[in-house]
Amino acid sequence: MSQKLNGKIALVTGGTSGIGLATAKRFASEGAHVFITGRREKELAAAVALVGNATGIQVDSSRLADLDDLFATIKRSKGRLDIVFANAGGGSMLPLGQITEEQFDDTFGRNVKGVLFTVQKALPLLSDGASVILTGSSAAHTGTAAFSVYAASKAAVRAFTRNWILDVKDRNIRFNTISPGPVKTPGLVELAGPDAAQQQGLLDALAAQVPMGRVADADEIAKAAVFLASDDASYVNGIDFAVDGGIAQV
Repeated sequence: MSQKLNGKIALVTGGTSGIGLATAKRFASEGAHVFITGRREKELAAAVALVGNATGIQVDSSRLADLDDLFATIKRSKGRLDIVFANAGGGSMLPLGQITEEQFDDTFGRNVKGVLFTVQKALPLLSDGASVILTGSSAAHTGTAAFSVYAASKAAVRAFTRNWILDVKDRNIRFNTISPGPVKTPGLVELAGPDAAQQQGLLDALAAQVPMGRVADADEIAKAAVFLASDDASYVNGIDFAVDGGIAQV
């Protein structure tokens, strides 16, 4: 079987669980060596063991010094990057009237500041024709109660893609956003709290909103990321790739 990413060097931020981990596994299975970042050492080591052809580096993407160390390590080890999946992020739910500065700073620090400086600091290492993928969200295109800060941060990610393809067009680097709908990941179910019944209730409620009638598995998003990372998408640039079961399309 041909490997779509054979010999490629990839970075997946936030690669210890959910979409990031599923994508790191897919990238490695397609022949890439994958650098994985995460904030927690134990989870990072477990992810590296699952992925196989991988290197784990403990990083908080909202801290610029951590990013400097990350790219210095990649430069020493491999000398280049062919794929960057700027996936690290997250959020929480608070309605207008209860939004705090702490929630805003945490969400925008991870989803906007972290993505911006991950990509900017990766630029010197990006090979000609590299693929950069940003994790957006269907939330950027729909309305959800108590989710405005997260949605706004993901709208900013979409704006990055549109503008960055113009900033670096002379280098033949492709930028695309992948926008999942609801995906069964730890980050999603934890929004409902620690109770398993409440978590399942959230998944059921989200599934009822999706035209396909279910939430996604993280690997379904990972397969789309492989496409955007590969030469199969050589003329795909600047798009918002909806992998959302139709939730933001109706």
